[in-house]
Amino acid sequence: MTKTRVLTGITTTGTPHLGNYVGAIKPAIEASQDPTVQSFYFLADFHALIKCQDPKRVQESRREIAATWLALGLDTDNAIFYRQSDVPEIPELMWLLNCVCAKGLMNRAHAYKGAVAENEEAGIEDADRGISMGLFSYPVLMAADILMFNAHKVPVGRDQIQHIEMARDMAGRFNHLFKGNYFTMPEAVTDEKSQLLLGLDGRKMSKSYNNTIPLFGTEKQLLKSVRKIKTNSLEPGEPKDPDTCSLFQIYSAFATEAEVAAMREQYAAGIGWGDAKNQLFEYLNDHLKAPREHYVELMEDPAHVEAILKRGAERARDEAAPMMARLRSAVGLGNFI
Repeated sequence: MTKTRVLTGITTTGTPHLGNYVGAIKPAIEASQDPTVQSFYFLADFHALIKCQDPKRVQESRREIAATWLALGLDTDNAIFYRQSDVPEIPELMWLLNCVCAKGLMNRAHAYKGAVAENEEAGIEDADRGISMGLFSYPVLMAADILMFNAHKVPVGRDQIQHIEMARDMAGRFNHLFKGNYFTMPEAVTDEKSQLLLGLDGRKMSKSYNNTIPLFGTEKQLLKSVRKIKTNSLEPGEPKDPDTCSLFQIYSAFATEAEVAAMREQYAAGIGWGDAKNQLFEYLNDHLKAPREHYVELMEDPAHVEAILKRGAERARDEAAPMMARLRSAVGLGNFI
């Protein structure tokens, strides 16, 4: 049976929060347990260098994210879990793709256009000021991540669909120039039902807004974060609208349908905000207690995490090395004998 290949990258620039878990980590881990799917999950640490030049932060983020995925049950027997930087064939493929990718295509990339627009709005004469080649060409690195393993499907947010289309463009151009079916055309997968969790201030939970709730903070930190969640001024006893409440939305992302229905009734009956926050804390704390303990164990045993990632890199390179040998030969860089 031919398995569907699904690939997901996790940029290593921050600490995972509840929004990451609900929107990306939980569905990806469930997919890792599907025997009909060959999943590739990687720490996108080369990508991290585009925005972060703090070596300590990148290193810590790699450990935290790897430990998070493992603590939450990633099936590393089925899924291939690796660090991008442990697979040297990926940047090599990036160079081959750079040589067939039109600069005009990169000029249209959202991140580059956005950075240029910011400079222009600030009245900076040089529209490219502060823009690195890493930022400009990162869609090529993303294409290499995907095409290296001929992924069929790539789960992405709507803002990343353009990059999958660019990867398809590069794949088609390479196949045409070197007269072969070297690359599968990847498909972007967007989950319209995927939940965007609200943060402490009622906006989308995001590191950019500094409104996140860390996934594996201590009980004390979790309680402090929950108590910071913004609510309105309605008093206990006054009916409250659960559909406009961050507390209810976060609770709903973790609770069962029956539990959500029961909480909805409490809102109609005028639950006090303090009680609502206490219930949310207790529910989240119970839900996260076991994986939090596992996470702490993993963070205290970096050698174990390293061994898992090295094994994943070996499996990834078992795929990448013969692919790269074929591509080298295709462009005229093969061995003489």
